[in-house]
Amino acid sequence: MPNVSLVATRLPPVAEHEDPVREPPVVSTPVVSRMLRLAPVLLGLAVLARLLWMFLLPSGFNLVDLHVYVDGSATLSDGDLYDFTYAEVTPDFPLPFTYPPFAALVFYPLHFLPIEVVGVVWTLASVAALYAVVRISLNLVLGERGAQPQSRSYAMLWTAVGMWTEPVRTTLDYGQVNVFLVLGVMVAVASTRWWLSGLLIGVVAGIKLTPAVSGLYFVAQRRWATVVWSAVVFAATIGLSYLVAGKQAHEYFGTLLGDASRIGPVGSVWNQSLRGALSRLVGHDVETGALLVAGLAVLALLAVLAWRSLARDDRLGTLIVVQLFGLMLSPISWSHHWVWIVPMAIWLLHGPYGDRMGARVVAGYWLVTSLVGVAWVLSFFQDSIWLVSRPGLLAWLGAVDAIGVLAFYGLLIGYRVRDERRAATDRRSADRSVAPSTRPLR
Repeated sequence: MPNVSLVATRLPPVAEHEDPVREPPVVSTPVVSRMLRLAPVLLGLAVLARLLWMFLLPSGFNLVDLHVYVDGSATLSDGDLYDFTYAEVTPDFPLPFTYPPFAALVFYPLHFLPIEVVGVVWTLASVAALYAVVRISLNLVLGERGAQPQSRSYAMLWTAVGMWTEPVRTTLDYGQVNVFLVLGVMVAVASTRWWLSGLLIGVVAGIKLTPAVSGLYFVAQRRWATVVWSAVVFAATIGLSYLVAGKQAHEYFGTLLGDASRIGPVGSVWNQSLRGALSRLVGHDVETGALLVAGLAVLALLAVLAWRSLARDDRLGTLIVVQLFGLMLSPISWSHHWVWIVPMAIWLLHGPYGDRMGARVVAGYWLVTSLVGVAWVLSFFQDSIWLVSRPGLLAWLGAVDAIGVLAFYGLLIGYRVRDERRAATDRRSADRSVAPSTRPLR
């Protein structure tokens, strides 16, 4: 595993404003201190509970998406990759292989192993990857203090909690690849080596297209070599796909790419993208019409303003702004795609505004809604995943992640405006205090 402590190097400026140096706070209360001492035990119990969940519950070992990866990739050699579906536990929606053919090349070796072995190893590896994501997040916001022993206790505690947030919990339930993709992006951001960062972004984008939005982060940080190299690596994954599975690569990039209906029902409450939220609010799929375009334009403006509100070397904050924009931009962002909630909560509570009430409220909103699993609760109120229309209250509740993104962006913009106003007031007060007297001398 790459060294997750190489994260303290300052990067080139990304914004025009100067920022006062703020020491990131470390949350410390008697309750937190007690939990930190028990962090290894709590993490061990969380992992044990997950394994018991898998082996004792009737649906604990479904791992539907892992079946799609393993069984679907096995058809690559037969040329049937995009005709494959898995419907053993999802009869209302047979699950197709929706990833690029390069992903099938990566997953292909797994079908030689027993699915039970793959499932257990995949689950434990996902938990280990989540721990690495948390460690990198803490190192990015705490700098040198991220290497202290207490930081490891925080990482174990955050991992134990993060395992039961809805994005991670459902990722583990389905055997999804999300945590590994997030880790690839996080290591790329933490690394100062352009070739490694570009390699990781190109590969994860080749496995699943959505991580390609991470390129915007490297544009914002003016890491141009990484931007170019990631594009080259991504193009190489496409070239390799055509070389090994030309017909299937042509089918994917020629006809299937961009077909949201193949991925799943846009209006399902599990889809927490902007398109999904707007569709449920108005009662029909907004598709790529004027309403969605206008919503995305407003979202892009807020994202830019939020980015410019951050300190120039706030890498984790900038990355989260970009990733939330990508999740909202995608036609379909299932609730299990939102693993970025965990790094965001870490940034909100341990980052530059962690001592402010607003940041704690927004972090609490994300943690409570994800631990409860609002999308999971609302799924019991949808008669069919294919129905878009919802009663008003359920439609608004189904926009829980979209509301959270707007709250996060608004928090950053609001804090920046307030800090600038305070700084301007302080400057005016200082100017008045040093202004020479205009009264004549006696």
